[in-house]
Amino acid sequence: MSPGDMQRALDAVDRDAIVALAEELIKIPSFKTEETLVARFLADYLGQRGYQVQLQEVEAGRFQTVAILKGSGGGKSLMFNGHIDIDPLALGWKRDPWRPQVEGDRLYGAGIRNMKGGVAAMIGAAEAVRRSGVKPRGDIVIACVVGELQGGVGTTYLMEHGPRADMAVVTEPVGADNIATVHAGVVEFAVHTIGRSYHISRMEQAADALGMMLKAVPAIKATRFTYTPRADLPGLPRLNVGSIIGGRGHDYVLNAPNFTCDFCTALVDVRFLPGQTSESVLADVRRSLEQVKQQDPQFRYEIEVPLSPRWRAFTVVMEPFDLPRDQYILSAVLNAYRAATGHEPAKMGTVLPFSYSGDDTCHLWKAGVPCVLHGPGMGPPQGDEVDDHVLISQMVQVAKVLALTALDVCNLPK
Repeated sequence: MSPGDMQRALDAVDRDAIVALAEELIKIPSFKTEETLVARFLADYLGQRGYQVQLQEVEAGRFQTVAILKGSGGGKSLMFNGHIDIDPLALGWKRDPWRPQVEGDRLYGAGIRNMKGGVAAMIGAAEAVRRSGVKPRGDIVIACVVGELQGGVGTTYLMEHGPRADMAVVTEPVGADNIATVHAGVVEFAVHTIGRSYHISRMEQAADALGMMLKAVPAIKATRFTYTPRADLPGLPRLNVGSIIGGRGHDYVLNAPNFTCDFCTALVDVRFLPGQTSESVLADVRRSLEQVKQQDPQFRYEIEVPLSPRWRAFTVVMEPFDLPRDQYILSAVLNAYRAATGHEPAKMGTVLPFSYSGDDTCHLWKAGVPCVLHGPGMGPPQGDEVDDHVLISQMVQVAKVLALTALDVCNLPK
């Protein structure tokens, strides 16, 4: 990779094009399981620019986009991986979440932080290579995947069906001045308490599943996990009871409060350390619930894992990820960062609080694809606002770093 080629790629990074693409992505809602409209938009966008595009049907009627910028031949391939499903909207938005707004260096809009800003940046990087006229030997694979927020549904499918790549960068919002190589394991599951429903006139004969859940939740939260601590991940393991629903029957009939609850469900998320497994986490939680059962003979519960698709939560476990420091992709991104910015990254390795999250690197690594995390993030919060945003300058910087990374990796001999 010559200095001239590097400069041409840097000069071809187009801030306005990156922002325009990010704005179009904001306008298309793409909550979990509802990503197909964005996938089709990206397929058209990349197809019009000469990429080899395929729409992959991950589930019936649910598509993700994979596009390849072909190299001249004989080089290693590099994947840019980003998910197109977005988080649910929090209460308190002040702006229209579906109308992008630029305010200074901030671009506001639904899903732009996690992670449509990263998707725009990685496409901007590939576009910079294409427009520069520099032809690397290997292919650049752009994977715009579904269901990362369900544990990695789309990337799991991609690793099973292809195309794969020799190395990868996942553009999660870890911050443009950070390179992350560590993330927590994640398992989500449901705890159901099971009762016996009677009319309020006979409630003394009932077994109240809601009352059981009021005992179960403190026990779940007080679970003592089996693990070896790590100094770089002091907040792990951690557990959150995120949702509770109860009613009559397995469909949680809510219009009959004159009957006691006979089925109550709590959805639980656990983030765990390397050295723990999803099986050990579940065993620890089950031990806590068994203690409740010993104290209350009426207490009945079940643990559901993996979760039913009805919840649109995690159906795939993310095991912990800890990339060995000798992997070439790490040095490639680090050297590209230095060349693009002129200084060292702020953090490399464990990046808190981002390393408390899970992401698709674990599935790539399990499939034999060395990978790191490097993507644009948000600025400091302004008051109590919850409106989602990404820093435009970080999208542009990430695009520059990834363009140089591609020139490096894709010119390695296959």
